[in-house]
Amino acid sequence: MGDVTQLIPLIQAVPPIRGKRGQPLRRPKHLYADRGYDHEVYRDKVRRFQITPHLARRGTGHGSGLGVYRWVVEGAIALLHWFRRLRIRWEIRDDIHHAFVTLGCAVICWRRLRTALC
Repeated sequence: MGDVTQLIPLIQAVPPIRGKRGQPLRRPKHLYADRGYDHEVYRDKVRRFQITPHLARRGTGHGSGLGVYRWVVEGAIALLHWFRRLRIRWEIRDDIHHAFVTLGCAVICWRRLRTALC
């Protein structure tokens, strides 16, 4: 089963995002995932949250175009692996690990902004 068991708790954990000023908070409208999540049960569960699932179908060839979105996430995770302490999790406590991930994200954003402004 693997990661698919954590799909619904992950969706529930994502907080609503802000839109334009004065508009109510809203949830993301789309979910992109790989073939491991391809099952009609999970598609229905995702639709109950009013989210459109874009899941790669099993048994189909590559080139569906979903990889464009997936590579963004994998690239972000690869950037976090620049930090040796995040490459392998040594922390036992979740709050300390979360703090290091947050710090790593802040450093990555700062580096991107610094190069964009210069």
